Amino acid sequence: MANTKSAIKNIRKNNARYKHNRTILSRLKTLEKKFLTAVESKDQDLSATSLSSYISALEKAKKSSLVHANKVSRKKSRCSSLLSSIKNS
Repeated sequence: MANTKSAIKNIRKNNARYKHNRTILSRLKTLEKKFLTAVESKDQDLSATSLSSYISALEKAKKSSLVHANKVSRKKSRCSSLLSSIKNS
């Protein structure tokens, strides 16, 4: 157990930040799954809109250092190539 007031406050802050970060990461996973299901159904419009919202959420997470920049670049690249493969076929 923490002894000082500042340590107790830091525990509270860490718990709040942890919960907030977990919700953001969970939302990213959900958006990715929505995009992948849209790709599997070969729906171009739904895929494009879900990709747009997914990339936006990734960029916001990158801005607050929740997700590494290289991971964001990799996800964007792979998702964009998936979307272009739907449009080409």
